[in-house]
Amino acid sequence: MESQRHALKAIDEWNCSSGEYNDFLTHMHKAWHYLLHAEFHRAKVDYHYRDRNSGRHRMIDGEPKAWDLEKCLKERYPNSGDTVRLNAELFVALRNKVEHRYEHNLRIVTGGRVQAYVINYEQEMTAHFGSAYSLTDRLRFPLSVQALTADGYEELQRAARELPRKTRDLVARYEAGIDPSVLDDPRYDYRVRLVPITGSKTDADLAINFVKLDDLSDVERQTMVEAGRKGTVITKDHHVEVADLSRMRPTQVAAHVEEQLPFRFSASGEHAEMWKRLGIRPAKGADDPYATDAKYCSYNEAFDQYVYTRMWIKKILMEIGTVEKYRKFFSREPRMKAETAEPRLAA
Repeated sequence: MESQRHALKAIDEWNCSSGEYNDFLTHMHKAWHYLLHAEFHRAKVDYHYRDRNSGRHRMIDGEPKAWDLEKCLKERYPNSGDTVRLNAELFVALRNKVEHRYEHNLRIVTGGRVQAYVINYEQEMTAHFGSAYSLTDRLRFPLSVQALTADGYEELQRAARELPRKTRDLVARYEAGIDPSVLDDPRYDYRVRLVPITGSKTDADLAINFVKLDDLSDVERQTMVEAGRKGTVITKDHHVEVADLSRMRPTQVAAHVEEQLPFRFSASGEHAEMWKRLGIRPAKGADDPYATDAKYCSYNEAFDQYVYTRMWIKKILMEIGTVEKYRKFFSREPRMKAETAEPRLAA
């Protein structure tokens, strides 16, 4: 219950227009800390530090010293690549490193990660102690006008740009070694698209409706998955398809990749071999052409072709971005680019 109290205080700080970002970090830190202590206590796990030589508890003011949150996270999630652990450890790193005058900017930059931080906490709490401890009935969806206008959107971008370099670098360095699939996972960075609801209202309607894919019919699920994958926007009067915005055909992917490599990379050769071996999309003519890895590829029904994301380019470069990696992946030598010949002077 003490954990829950701190979680509610943290969310109040986040949603309050005059709330402090550092206070949010402090309260969520304690919420997670006490929650994991409660889990260990119920499981009869000794969560106190012991002296390596004597094996006795290390004492502070006459009391055994309990594990800090970082230690608790490592014990609860022993896999160092666990998405929930990585998300929580980011905020452990940020705590007490936030300059007061830049709190607003940091709130904007880390918003999606904050949402995941809180949702992960809620899921951890209810999974171990039941729905009676859910925060759902005490929270409200925060009202915001800033991001609903063009001027507001520009303000958000400006605030993100003005974040101090050392703070930006802290987040960048932390995330540099994390797999792109983890960075895209909603348990690490929870992003949403808000679409106003039009049409007749029923008594069961709420201002905010969260859709769980598992509760939908096959047809409904396919529609929702495609909307999320393609970036489809549905308005009252017409259907606007923005599916392939910033998506690329194989030849475009190959050109972007090749310009960053010292060797050749072709669409029909290396690119085709890579999507097959990494399984990011089905073969042409498959029963379900939509069965793609949405981070890297999607199917365009209108043109019956597959298009690729910029994340796929990053994935390719990560897999075969050096001569050594190319050899290891393809088991052959790369076709090195020819040296550019010196231009001849006319006689």
